[in-house]
Amino acid sequence: MSEVHRAFLRRLFEGAVAAADPLEVVPPHLPAPPRGRTVVVGAGKASAKMAKAVEAHWPGPLEGLVVTRYGHAVSCRRIEIVEAAHPVPDAAGLDAARRMLDLVSGLGEEDLVIALISGGGSALLTLPAEGLTLADKQAVNRALLRSGATILEMNCVRKHLSAIKGGRLAAAAWPARTHALLISDVPGDDPAVIASGPTVADPTTFADALAILEKYGIREPAAVIRHLRAAREETPKPGDPRLSRTENVIVARPQQSLEAAAARARGEGVTPLLLGDAIEGEAREVGRVMAGIAWSVRRHGHPLPPPCVLLSGGETTVTLRGRGRGGRNVEFLLSLAIALEGAGRVWAVAGDTDGVDGAEEVAGGFVTPDSLARAAAIGIDARARLADNDAHGFFEALGDQLVTGPTLTNVNDFRAILITATD
Repeated sequence: MSEVHRAFLRRLFEGAVAAADPLEVVPPHLPAPPRGRTVVVGAGKASAKMAKAVEAHWPGPLEGLVVTRYGHAVSCRRIEIVEAAHPVPDAAGLDAARRMLDLVSGLGEEDLVIALISGGGSALLTLPAEGLTLADKQAVNRALLRSGATILEMNCVRKHLSAIKGGRLAAAAWPARTHALLISDVPGDDPAVIASGPTVADPTTFADALAILEKYGIREPAAVIRHLRAAREETPKPGDPRLSRTENVIVARPQQSLEAAAARARGEGVTPLLLGDAIEGEAREVGRVMAGIAWSVRRHGHPLPPPCVLLSGGETTVTLRGRGRGGRNVEFLLSLAIALEGAGRVWAVAGDTDGVDGAEEVAGGFVTPDSLARAAAIGIDARARLADNDAHGFFEALGDQLVTGPTLTNVNDFRAILITATD
């Protein structure tokens, strides 16, 4: 792969990530200090850096606790940072969630809760509803991750198995005022979906959650099925008075990051085309569709002539059927490479803006015109790897992984396909 093209694509990815830097996007949206206490709580892969931004710009007393993924902590002086497991929750996340509820309970009307919410918060902020255990929630999370369920479906189920998500955190803080700052990692930027909406009224129901498990054939654990069927205590709904003093503000979203990458491309003389910030579906199917658009650009100069770059975001899914490690960005890329069939003048990058694709400490990877040829030369069958959900292994073997480390933000997936005028 031309290092010039690789460097260009990496700069676009980095520009997208920089546009969602908590140190830049959080301070403009901080509320005025209250007469009473200020308590900061939060969860997500960006929450620790969001907390640091609050500390740096808050003029008065401050206390609090946020939970982030292992390896995503930053040092704060007044806000405690706890690390926990993602995407399958653990006891550290459970303990942090319980402590957060204790922190916000008993506050008064003159107190303020600043909630820092970002992608990953749903798994990190785990507190099982009464009658359920952490093991129950872990089992459901694993089953949903394997099933190919969308993030909206997963979070609907999570809300109805939780004592803190689906608006319950803000309800517990009432009558204090809650000012929630959110970094969106979900298609459509619905605050009720981001981290399963701990500060947002929930329009979904127990019946919806049960239907999702039935759709994917998930029948265990039995305690979870019994809990959903019993439907004893619904999540707070729109109009609930306990959420009347809650404001939810999205401070960064995928579209902003795509636009930042587009501006960087224009500055380097490459025309961008934004294909959407909310693309969903099976990663391998999206890869085939994107390859079709790239073929059209290459052959016909439509919908725009090269040099150009096709930009998109959203959250695809991977239904695990093989023995590989999954990863929706690398599965997208491997499917794209196969559909391109070694076409010249097409390069691509795809990565999760948090630096973690699936359960791997790898953001994503790069596709080159000779990806398939280089793989074949070392005895790797691209189609067999895709069938086995082993795209991470494919790109690792080629040395074409995108490795960033934790970015401390999360605005979902970023994809860029570069089509040049010449090889």
